[in-house]
Amino acid sequence: MTWKRTLTLSALALLTSALSAQVPEDAFLPMTAPVTLAEGEADTRAGELTFRGGVEIAPDKADIGGISGLEWHGGALFAVTDDGRWMQLFIDEVAGKLVDVSGVRLGPLLDPSGEILDAKKRGDAEAITRLASGEWLVAFEQDHRIWRYADLEGAATGTDTRAATLTAAAAPNEGIETLAAYPGGMLACGEWADPARPNCLRITDSGTASFHLPAPEGIAAAGGVPTDATCKADGTCYVLFRSYNASEGNRAAVVSLAPDNAATTLAVLTPPMTLDNFEGLAVREEPGKTVLYLVSDDNFRNCETAAKPGCQRTLLMKFELPPPPAGPAPVTAADFATLPAGRPGVRPHPEAASVTVVLETSLGPVTIALETERAPVTAGNFLRYVEQGRLNGTDFYRAMDLGGERLPAGIVQGGTRSDPAKVLPPIAHEPTSATGLTHSHGALSMAMLAPGGADGDFFVMIEDQPGFDADPAASDPGLRAGYAVFGYVTQGMDVIAAISAAPRDPDAGEGVLKGQMLSEPVKIISARRVQP
Repeated sequence: MTWKRTLTLSALALLTSALSAQVPEDAFLPMTAPVTLAEGEADTRAGELTFRGGVEIAPDKADIGGISGLEWHGGALFAVTDDGRWMQLFIDEVAGKLVDVSGVRLGPLLDPSGEILDAKKRGDAEAITRLASGEWLVAFEQDHRIWRYADLEGAATGTDTRAATLTAAAAPNEGIETLAAYPGGMLACGEWADPARPNCLRITDSGTASFHLPAPEGIAAAGGVPTDATCKADGTCYVLFRSYNASEGNRAAVVSLAPDNAATTLAVLTPPMTLDNFEGLAVREEPGKTVLYLVSDDNFRNCETAAKPGCQRTLLMKFELPPPPAGPAPVTAADFATLPAGRPGVRPHPEAASVTVVLETSLGPVTIALETERAPVTAGNFLRYVEQGRLNGTDFYRAMDLGGERLPAGIVQGGTRSDPAKVLPPIAHEPTSATGLTHSHGALSMAMLAPGGADGDFFVMIEDQPGFDADPAASDPGLRAGYAVFGYVTQGMDVIAAISAAPRDPDAGEGVLKGQMLSEPVKIISARRVQP
């Protein structure tokens, strides 16, 4: 069946592409190990949340640890630590699952004079968030305050006093652990749960309201307190609670907080689940999907370096939230019109002759420049399918997520699916090393079981995927051959991105393809050549 046409090296090539996420040169690769939430189970539900992968991060020579806050921005996770540092983590995800941390950057937080902070007295950073203006806010305890940063690598630029009433007369270790901003508002919570003493503030343009947010059942009796928060653009926030006692260890809970502060418990994580001292929570919004990342604070007593009672680990986990009760709104091309994934592809050799083709899909038109000069065999094959009407009534049926500096990133696949009435004889392979074309954003490439086996199925790149290019120096013959690029999407990448976000059938597909098949394929109504 053609939906399985992905080259015999598919798993290796796709994984190579996924793990080639571009990270800055000053980032380093940490040591990690995969973890599950429940023993022997890859996908586990915790209340309303579905586990989507996790890793344990070793402390490394750079002393990774002490993480006490988390924020998603620009395709990476940002954090602060108990000893006055900022941290940036680049993650790798395959098929929507967190599989690794591919790079870490870290450095000291600086005071307004540009000086490094004292490790504990002035450097105990507990929360981080990013304002709509682009400024960062970092909350500290011991010496309670919130500092503004135009750039986390630069000096603090000022103090934000809007939540100062929350920590008035607070004990040194009862600071603002929870800080989350959204357009027009901010949420701040202290690390206590006494109903006689409101522990949270909702700060908006219309004023400030204090309220008490109790720990949910299942963690309240264990001493649960707020420890981080994160907010969606609409003002819906998620609050992380944590607790610890010697008899049972750690617990955690996630509460959804509506804009009117109505609270709903989403999940309570308890033993024997894989747990530690979770202190960081970040939300990532995508069209049709919302995910949360949780990170734990090892308090610099990491079990890797101090394997004794009371040792802790740095865990990073991903969870997917359920869609609204009415189900998610259908994803459309308009959802990606202003996002990076919706920008058109760029031909690397615009001076070369090409032929324009338009695919009319059920989500909108996709315009393609076929590289008839640079890849005459492959582009000519696709053009025959178009001119003979063999792509009319076919569909896009597969989508796979891959890591990268920008998200979403990955591929969508479409074509004839080995329909005997539609396929033509297979064609010779034209590697990118011969054509000079690349698997950059918007590139079309042929799906095949082996070089020389391509016929009527193809896939489109969302963001650069160099792992699919031919590598003449590789020892593996499949990697030497790579895939054959034959065109670029010059208009309609917003449609391709919308296809990538369409719902997938978790049970369809086999092997590495399981979970990548669209629940409802996107129809290619017609394919036509545009005359110059």
